[in-house]
Amino acid sequence: MSVELHTLSNGLRIVTEHMPGLESAALGLWVSAGGRHEAADQNGIAHFLEHMAFKGTTRRTALQIAEEIEDVGGYINAYTSREVTAYYARVLKDDVPLALDLIADIVLNPIFDPREIEVERGVILQEIGQAADTPDDIIFDWLQEVSYPGQALGRTILGPAERVRAFGRADFDRFVASHYGPGQLILSAAGAVDHDQIVRLAEAAFGHLRPGPMSAPEAARFAGGERHEVKALEQAHFTLALEAPGYRSDDIHTAQIYASALGGGMSSRLFQEIREKRGLCYTIYASVGAYDDTGMLTIYAGTSGEELPELVGLTLDELKRSAEDMTEAELARARAQMKAGLLMGLESPSARAERLARLVAVWNRVPPLEETVAQIEAVTLAGLRDHAVGLVTSGQAAMALYGPVAGAPRLDEVTTRLVA
Repeated sequence: MSVELHTLSNGLRIVTEHMPGLESAALGLWVSAGGRHEAADQNGIAHFLEHMAFKGTTRRTALQIAEEIEDVGGYINAYTSREVTAYYARVLKDDVPLALDLIADIVLNPIFDPREIEVERGVILQEIGQAADTPDDIIFDWLQEVSYPGQALGRTILGPAERVRAFGRADFDRFVASHYGPGQLILSAAGAVDHDQIVRLAEAAFGHLRPGPMSAPEAARFAGGERHEVKALEQAHFTLALEAPGYRSDDIHTAQIYASALGGGMSSRLFQEIREKRGLCYTIYASVGAYDDTGMLTIYAGTSGEELPELVGLTLDELKRSAEDMTEAELARARAQMKAGLLMGLESPSARAERLARLVAVWNRVPPLEETVAQIEAVTLAGLRDHAVGLVTSGQAAMALYGPVAGAPRLDEVTTRLVA
């Protein structure tokens, strides 16, 4: 398998990986225009814009977009995160030119029809309402907000309903002009693809774009805080966040392996101690989410209001204990899980295309797989324990709780117990 990189004269980057034996390809455009690139009065516009891309262009109606990709058995979709908006497709190899043309069309030529804006506004308001009615969705938005208060990184991707109700065509045009320049675009493709063909198609579709000024989002500042929302729900939803390394950190693999050992599977510490031994919950896990310049170790659990204080206390105890007695066996198991997850994921051209785009965005290169595996193998037990020490002694944490949580400990109690 071979990875090839090319940059057009206007700054648009192209990365491809041919995967022998496949008859299909995944390709997409990754745009450095996510939630954290929005000004406060733009919150939610990146996601709204993603929706509008499928509502018609100067060349195709919304129905034609859907019909052309489905006529060849493919699919096209998009998503918005806090750091990127991605437009992607999966097709058979002979239909790669069509897929790339469709993606270029919806990104470069949306018409922003006022009638369609109103239709999609209603769809997004329903999406916001659905998220608000889903406790184990909304609680993570609250956790993000209290972790990065007053910052774009802390704001919800969907945006507040009052902002979504106010967006118009001029707002979309301004956001596109600021954040959809060629230097902010990465075209990534994997599977049954030919690099030279992709470059030719990209030059024809995007070569006319003129580069413009690019501004970096504000640096992240993990501040920590808390939000308790008492409501008569069946379960108390608990989340705790501690700052972790970002993608660019040398410690990112240590953080990921630690999270796996702490709460990444059925054999993890939190699952075994709190669910299997104590029966205090059905769901509990830990994970690391990484951004360009920061990250978060997040712990989530759902339990009853009566058992919540004990669950929180045991969670903190496991965090502290991991700094002292994490074992070589736990390290080896978590390392194996991480390598297996990486390698199994690479069997999918869609996952491979997304990984290529992310690596180019972070490093402007694609490190060889052997280099990544070597970095995972290089994580030591001492490094794992040192990482745990740093987490529990930082004195900063964020916490969000929802449901019958009146008896839950407050954040100052949590941080005091961690550092004691």
